Amino acid sequence: MNFDISYSDSENPTNFSREDIADFLYKHLDEFGDEKQHILNCIGYAYGDNEGQDGLILIAHEKGHIAGAVIINNTNMQGYIPENILVYIAVHRENRGEGLGSQLMERIIEAVDGDIALHVEEHNPAVHLYKKYGFTNKYLEMRLKK
Repeated sequence: MNFDISYSDSENPTNFSREDIADFLYKHLDEFGDEKQHILNCIGYAYGDNEGQDGLILIAHEKGHIAGAVIINNTNMQGYIPENILVYIAVHRENRGEGLGSQLMERIIEAVDGDIALHVEEHNPAVHLYKKYGFTNKYLEMRLKK
């Protein structure tokens, strides 16, 4: 299929609302997703709702429907932490296996300056996509939940 892929940021918002994007990601991230409010917070970060926040959203769409989406947040920590974090990438269930995930990865990598980090669960099928584009597992992530 041939999808339109649109960039969206604070200066050029997409025609899709924040709710549309959050609903799509909430539904199509499957068990690897987050609460809808967390997705909305991520969208707000990408749109620069608060000082020091920035990022980019990419939407693949056809006939007014979202087929895929990516959100990258800029860390503003150039030089010691990757400049960008790929927070979410999802493809509609009906469009998986058509190469759309690869198209989105290529476009987002091309669109941002600097390195990109991401967090992925070991058993997530998207791991192969990330490895295909050169992502490596250099560090063990550890978190303290308070």
